[in-house]
Amino acid sequence: MGKRILIVDDAAFMRMMIKNIVSKHGYEVVGEAENGAIAVELYKEFRPDLVTMDITMPEMDGVEGVKNIRQFDPEAKIIMCSAMGQQAMVMEAIQAGAKDFIVKPFQQDRILQAIERVLARS
Repeated sequence: MGKRILIVDDAAFMRMMIKNIVSKHGYEVVGEAENGAIAVELYKEFRPDLVTMDITMPEMDGVEGVKNIRQFDPEAKIIMCSAMGQQAMVMEAIQAGAKDFIVKPFQQDRILQAIERVLARS
């Protein structure tokens, strides 16, 4: 069975882009969220194998989202998605427990590489 992924980004087109890439490579997208608060709820509901988490979002940003998900599940595997110039927030997210990060504009190979690498670590 394909690994299950939750995609979190406030931009619908970004979620669609990631969804298209991961779906055609055998991953199942179990949910999509437009902010960290919804991401936490969906994580609890679906228990995905991996989360792609945007950093800048309204209501609850990605760093807070990571902290909340990791409080619920310390084993959660989360990859941050950041724009250029968000290094400080990326570092904060990594310290909060994110496993990797990818930078926009996304390259398909980089997304898949990050997902495979994070899922390979148990």
